Amino acid sequence: MGKIVVENINIKIKDMEKTLDLKSQWESFKLENPKLRIRDAAKQMGTTEAELIATSVGETAIRLQDQFKEILKEIEGIGYVMGLTRNDHCVHERKGIYKKVTFDGAMGLAVNPDIDLRLFMGQWKSGFAVDENGRKSLQFFGKDGVALHKIYLTDTSDEAAYTALVEKYTAEDQHRTLEINTEKAIVTEKPDAEADVDAFKAGWLALKDTHDFHGLIRKYGLTRTQALRLAPEGHAAQISLESLKAILTKISVTDLEIMVFVSSAGCIQIHTGLIKKILETGPWFNVLDPEFNMHLRMDGIASIWLVKKPTDDGYVTSIEVFDAEGNIIVQFFGKRKPGIPENEDWRMIANELAVLV
Repeated sequence: MGKIVVENINIKIKDMEKTLDLKSQWESFKLENPKLRIRDAAKQMGTTEAELIATSVGETAIRLQDQFKEILKEIEGIGYVMGLTRNDHCVHERKGIYKKVTFDGAMGLAVNPDIDLRLFMGQWKSGFAVDENGRKSLQFFGKDGVALHKIYLTDTSDEAAYTALVEKYTAEDQHRTLEINTEKAIVTEKPDAEADVDAFKAGWLALKDTHDFHGLIRKYGLTRTQALRLAPEGHAAQISLESLKAILTKISVTDLEIMVFVSSAGCIQIHTGLIKKILETGPWFNVLDPEFNMHLRMDGIASIWLVKKPTDDGYVTSIEVFDAEGNIIVQFFGKRKPGIPENEDWRMIANELAVLV
């Protein structure tokens, strides 16, 4: 028994030494790269964002209990906040109130006109309350130390409610070791000749709901980009980056409401509404509206597809943007609800301005 205690103490000492060493490296790195965001800094340093945040525990960060569902249900009490979900190439920021957060097992929903989320709680592994020069937030990370979802206070948020929430869910052991696993499953695309392409096309044409598409490609063992390449004639076409920019710019001068989906491993965040202020700066194509911001890094885009799927309500048109590994960066749809046909103006703009490549 005594030997086990000594071994545990030795492990904790080694972990603390590792954290202190990383903290020193992180402080030096910030001085040399003051404008670099923490996600990019972590990659350059060969570590993870969660581990960098953990170096500030006791100063600007507080480790939270792993009761993520309970925390999310109580965010509503903080009031008007900004939710942020991103991947390597697109940032989605939406302001609003976290109402109607519900869970069915590991799956969660927040369905509101402003905060609209799909939550995959099996991916959520650690969380922190962070105070970055007075900017307070709750930040949640996956098993690989990559950020899944962040919630930032705004000028009108209830700071007292935030403080009470953080105190309620502060972890007892603030320096508990982060268990980081950066191994990724290798996705290999099987040869087209091994796929039952005819049956897949028939399944596509028989779709009743866009949500069934994921199950369809899994059934036939296809990657998403492979599925688009093998789509029935007239149902998927690769389009240019310039045409995507033209479509979004055209929409910005209309009163057409669209849907913008961006996901991390543990969250899909959706904006439904107008996009108005478009600004291109360097590699970034931005939407900069009061309640919704999107930052799309164009040099991370490998392909863009104009996709058409049949449903019980008629065809649904989407624009789907992918990186070089075949991961979805962002998706665009016309605003719609089940039982309501797609907006014809969205369909017309998407088809008329799409330039095939």
